[in-house]
Amino acid sequence: MKAVEKELRARNLRLLALLAALFLLPLAVAFWVYYGTDWRPVRTVNHGELISPVRPMPATHLQPAVETDAAAGELFHHKWSLVYIGDGQCDDACRNALLVMRQTRLSLNNEMARVERVFLVTSNCCARDFLAHEHPGLRVFLAEGDSVLNVFPVEARAQSLFIVDPLGNLMMRYDVRQDPKGLLQDLKKLLSLSHIG
Repeated sequence: MKAVEKELRARNLRLLALLAALFLLPLAVAFWVYYGTDWRPVRTVNHGELISPVRPMPATHLQPAVETDAAAGELFHHKWSLVYIGDGQCDDACRNALLVMRQTRLSLNNEMARVERVFLVTSNCCARDFLAHEHPGLRVFLAEGDSVLNVFPVEARAQSLFIVDPLGNLMMRYDVRQDPKGLLQDLKKLLSLSHIG
């Protein structure tokens, strides 16, 4: 009888050890992968390129390029800003970027008042008739030679839209040649998670 009890006990211990291994082994592997290796998942949930660390915008005294626009004193503060940087004559890349900005902001519906559109003109100011007719409400500023331009990455600037948070931090770049739905999804997430702006 004792031999049968011993065998039953040994079998129960093996079963318990097997069940413990089934639960603890994946946990041990996860800890090892996370803390013991440099591997991290490549996939991110954002569509734009995060600028890390964020870059604070300097105080600026940009001159408005359109007479109806207010001075730049509150620029990049209190609202989320979609920013495009380019030549004031606005070639095809510029027109596409401004169109993406306008349509993305309109697609935000009730949240659109929390986002402003800003065009920083680097030279040849400006195609005023086009801007006034096609992009009412767009804030246009002369930025040629201003230190604010040094904050924005230079590479692929003509195909880039930038997002500046309401605290005045440049935090994301978006390639306008991609599907604009990605920019809209990123902005919706930012606005839903943020209680500022």
